[in-house]
Amino acid sequence: MLSCSKEDDSPTNTNITLPDPEPSESEFYGNPFTGMPEDINDLVLYEINIRAFSADGDLDGVSARLDSIQSLGVNVIWLMPIYPVGIEKGINSPYCVRDFKAVASEYGNLEDLRNLVDAAHQRGMAVILDYVANHTAWDHPWITDHPDWYTQDASGNIVIPPGTNWQDVADLNFEVEAMQNAQIENFKYWIREANVDGFRCDYANGVPFEFWQRAIDSLEAYHRSNLLMLAEGDRFNHLVAGFDLRFSWAAYGKLKDVFENNAPASDLATYHQNEYNVVVGNQGILRFTTNHDESAWDATPVQLFGSQERALAAMVATTFLGGVPLIYSSQEVGRASTLPFFSNDPINWNANPSILDAYQEFMAIYNQEKAARQQSLTDHSSNDVLAFTKSFNDEELLVIVNCRDSQQIYQAPSSITSEPWRDLRTGNASNIPPNLILAPGAYYLFKKL
Repeated sequence: MLSCSKEDDSPTNTNITLPDPEPSESEFYGNPFTGMPEDINDLVLYEINIRAFSADGDLDGVSARLDSIQSLGVNVIWLMPIYPVGIEKGINSPYCVRDFKAVASEYGNLEDLRNLVDAAHQRGMAVILDYVANHTAWDHPWITDHPDWYTQDASGNIVIPPGTNWQDVADLNFEVEAMQNAQIENFKYWIREANVDGFRCDYANGVPFEFWQRAIDSLEAYHRSNLLMLAEGDRFNHLVAGFDLRFSWAAYGKLKDVFENNAPASDLATYHQNEYNVVVGNQGILRFTTNHDESAWDATPVQLFGSQERALAAMVATTFLGGVPLIYSSQEVGRASTLPFFSNDPINWNANPSILDAYQEFMAIYNQEKAARQQSLTDHSSNDVLAFTKSFNDEELLVIVNCRDSQQIYQAPSSITSEPWRDLRTGNASNIPPNLILAPGAYYLFKKL
């Protein structure tokens, strides 16, 4: 039995390997995908709320829109959970999993998933699945077959995850090695049977460091090409455990503080640089203005920032500041109302075509300009206007964003006004005026000539 407490964050190496033999190449479905970017900074993620993505809310509906996703410069698709949902004590949450090795009939079947992965790979996009390691549904077979795999109280009753009010799920006990083995085999199943390229790991903070380190080591040895592991968690040691990316709700909170509460715009650049100072090697931090949780329980960007234009400006600021950008399905067409994921509420893909055009435009610039994807920057912000430069080799990019809901005049420093720049959105070249007028939601993307 492994000693693997959920509260223990210490980075230790158990050096334990799974007893199951690795399959031969012929046992894997499909060909290895070679399109995953080598540099973590070149990733662009797109999260899919399957239930809302099409009228039928299934995997075929996702496959039908792959070209639209690709038009945003996306190279990694994150599918929200595809598994059968628990019924006992259930509230139809996709994070209440009844079977980790099945595709829920509401989404289709394994063949539909394979077709989606194949079609994404053909377009140069990887696919990662959402996986829930911390808990299961109350009607998961492990409840009756292996009750000792769950956390129990003094009376022997299986409990919900401590510190939560998640009554629909049962907490797993990571001190049980057999349960850990089963979890890792669940991951391997989807690599083997559907040729997926990695996993977004739900509630990663609720799972001990030692398990993540062991699982990632095992999966990296098992996967045939570049594996991508994303932790929905903000513990620093997620990166030490081997995750490629982790979440940053703090950066999201800082964005809201600047755009909603009139905190100094320079706080965004300062926070980004401070957070990245402790990131080493080919790893990174996910940046977002929304995701499935925020757009369901907090507010959509349009609600949060007050208008389509300011939601767009916030996304430009978030994307170009640094980190790895995430686009959540619906934000590129300016979905204003909250978007549930416990039920079906299809996205109107024809809403706000100008917002979609803007996303396609600035994401094309982001992907074309290597300087945009650098993590170091020079801050030139005023109190109300975010402004910074980024450089790569002899190329320099300038980003200017109005963070307020009123017109602002940005007094550009002489280091910016003294030389000509090209507006990457219009193609026009000129010197930037010392007093640049910005409407609410205005942003500029310049490249030095």
